[in-house]
Amino acid sequence: MVVVGRIARAHGIRGQVIVDPVTDFPEERFKPGSVLYRRTGDAVESLTIESLRFHRGRPIVGLAGVETMNAAEALAGTELRVGTDALQPLPSGAFYHHDLIGCGVETPRGEPIGLVLRVEGTGTGSRLVVGGNDGEILIPLVEGICVAFDIAGRTIVVEPPQGLLEANVTKTQRAI
Repeated sequence: MVVVGRIARAHGIRGQVIVDPVTDFPEERFKPGSVLYRRTGDAVESLTIESLRFHRGRPIVGLAGVETMNAAEALAGTELRVGTDALQPLPSGAFYHHDLIGCGVETPRGEPIGLVLRVEGTGTGSRLVVGGNDGEILIPLVEGICVAFDIAGRTIVVEPPQGLLEANVTKTQRAI
């Protein structure tokens, strides 16, 4: 399953929630009648969307069976997921974030940088978070830096400007 959003908080007193979308298709993904899933411990629970409106670019959704502010507040932080079979096909050269996680990142000369741990942001503000030898490295997910993607081969080639890799390292903390 793939994360398509996270419930940020309750909205109002009628059980609606504000969602931080992690999808380029929020109008389609969160439309009334859509079924999303959340994991609770070892179980997977379905959530059906009953209503949708947008406020400041964020979806505000009503979920079946969630009718009070307290019930909505209990869902804060919940990851909303769909099965990979429910994903829309993407145009050539576009990738879902989950396709990039676990890919090896290297320079055009084949020098390894690390593995993609996660992708942060959406659209033009996205960046790869790469686990390297010295910690996490933030690499902008832009055409001029990320020069080749081989999803089947699990490799991304990056050609970073001088100093980018060193400047964007978040040092890993060691236990003493």
